[in-house]
Amino acid sequence: MKNLSQQSYGTVVDTVIKLKKKYGTTWDAIKPEDAAKFAIQNRFKTGLDIARYTASIMRKDMVDYDADASNYTQSLGCWHGFVAQQNMIAVKKHHHSTSKRYLYLSGWMVAALRSEFGPLPDQSMHEKTAVPSLIAEIYEFLRQADAVALNDLFRRLKLGEDVQDEIDNFETHIVPIIADIDAGFGNEEATYLLAKKMIMAGACAIQIENQVSDAKQCGHQDGKVTVPHEDFIAKLNAIRYAFLELGVEDGIIVARTDSEGAGLTQKLPVSQEPGDLASQYLAFIDAEEVNIHDAKEDDVLLKRDGKLVRPIRLANGLYKFKDGTNIDRVVLDCITSLQNGADLLWIETPTPNVKQIAHMVNRVKAVVPNAKLVYNNSPSFNWTLNFRNQAYEDMLAEGENMTAYDRNNLMDVAYDNTELAYLADEKIKSFQKDSSREAGVFHHLITLPTYHTTALHMNDLTQGYYGNEGMLAYVKNIQRQEIRKGVACVKHQRMAGSDIGDDHKTSFAGDKALKAGGAKNTSNQFEAKSKMSLTEKPLTIVA
Repeated sequence: MKNLSQQSYGTVVDTVIKLKKKYGTTWDAIKPEDAAKFAIQNRFKTGLDIARYTASIMRKDMVDYDADASNYTQSLGCWHGFVAQQNMIAVKKHHHSTSKRYLYLSGWMVAALRSEFGPLPDQSMHEKTAVPSLIAEIYEFLRQADAVALNDLFRRLKLGEDVQDEIDNFETHIVPIIADIDAGFGNEEATYLLAKKMIMAGACAIQIENQVSDAKQCGHQDGKVTVPHEDFIAKLNAIRYAFLELGVEDGIIVARTDSEGAGLTQKLPVSQEPGDLASQYLAFIDAEEVNIHDAKEDDVLLKRDGKLVRPIRLANGLYKFKDGTNIDRVVLDCITSLQNGADLLWIETPTPNVKQIAHMVNRVKAVVPNAKLVYNNSPSFNWTLNFRNQAYEDMLAEGENMTAYDRNNLMDVAYDNTELAYLADEKIKSFQKDSSREAGVFHHLITLPTYHTTALHMNDLTQGYYGNEGMLAYVKNIQRQEIRKGVACVKHQRMAGSDIGDDHKTSFAGDKALKAGGAKNTSNQFEAKSKMSLTEKPLTIVA
């Protein structure tokens, strides 16, 4: 028998009627319709329920993408449950479905915004528990979005509207989260333990990178140090075992390689036989030929092609890779990860260039035909400058006269209405569609969009509010826009659960319930009206 939350509204009502007969008069106060509302407003009882449900969604989406590359998926990075909630409410409002839309949990934003140490760089210095805590918080807010929307439907049902079909076919705000576990926060056992916490909080997809845990750097900064394949495979195994232990058989592992921008390694793996993974990794190490008699005391030497060579080692003990090997290392990383349990790839790139991404991914596809990429549409890229440069190159190749453009100053606002700017913006607009078709990108995400939107909006509000506009800066640019665009949280009391609380208290206490709603609730000012009556008396607000 399904639990109550998995049944339709009418079926729950019937089930509770039977339970009332079973338990007799002690259940007299329990109303079947109210019980149905409580059961349905929280479809997912645990994080594992969410992980299993969302993993199945991602697996289906991967199959859909393999059939047609236009079926790519998207997400925005969120650093708070409220941000994620408003994201999904807006998705449902504007696009009428959450299909193919996910959420991304960025380790960068956890470090910068959620650590008890205060703002930190993206170097795995934040508390590892902050990651599963944020996953749980996001899903708590998405559950609340379900409850708020369903409560409105229940109210309409109580008034006699025929909305039962809308209730029974309600699309949840719960969507997959791709969650960043950085480099695993320690050895493979530490990775396994943290992965379990993340999965129990609701994560169906975990992204892990091949950097050294205690030397981890942001993918868009210098100083990255990668690990040998054997070390990374051990962590892939740890995450897979965590998924299996918790009964999330469809759990997704996203294997990220930072080799494109990494020039260093911490370890020299031990090769067991010629051509094995360790041997291939060692072949990328930069080294100089040395005679045994010229070797220094305590030198580390390798035999390569019958000769002794000394690996180039820095003062800190790290080893250098040969220049120009980064793309070959990326390809080997990707193939190895897919052949050892990873489901999706993530390649950090220096610029958002479809041809460059395709060059790497198509080499991987030659070995693993269904290879798919999660791609970071990163705010660390200067998108305007990158694509104006690409447009410049294209126009130049087509023989156009480019003397009107200063190649060293293409960001200039003076170019905003030129043909070059138009072509660049068209390339940006179609980037996701183009790269999904040509470069195997299954999922597009922006890691830090809500970090930047918060900063931008605070900049604009602060400028006007503390300047000449005063309160008009808030009213004109925020509240008036919320009202006219129908943004859900303009009625912030409702969004925070006030209406739900009133209805719950009515279920619990009947007519004795003390409710927040009523004539003196100022939220009534935001009810949909074409205009306020000229005879309507202003509300008196009592502190």
